[in-house]
Amino acid sequence: MSTKSTKPEEKGFFEKVKETIEEFWDGTKDKAEDLKEAAENKYDDLKEKVTSKKPVANKTHTAATKTKTAAENVKTKTETKAKAVTAKAKEEVKTVKAKAKSAATK
Repeated sequence: MSTKSTKPEEKGFFEKVKETIEEFWDGTKDKAEDLKEAAENKYDDLKEKVTSKKPVANKTHTAATKTKTAAENVKTKTETKAKAVTAKAKEEVKTVKAKAKSAATK
């Protein structure tokens, strides 16, 4: 008889937490990159319109700058939020490990 189990291996708690954090991080990075690309495209479109209409150049440049700045702000906020979620998850993992260690020593 074999002592090996035929059941599939289940992931542990910490592996699940790690995967969740990775998914959050990847998702926020992708979203930030998409927003940055959209802002750059909008900036390029506005820049082309400005070259054909000099009197409107100042207004268009201002709008393009605002769009680009807004995209950068969103990216920064997204990255900050992702770091906060990661830090919180790490703290929770530490707490769970400490409780598990405490329970194991009792």
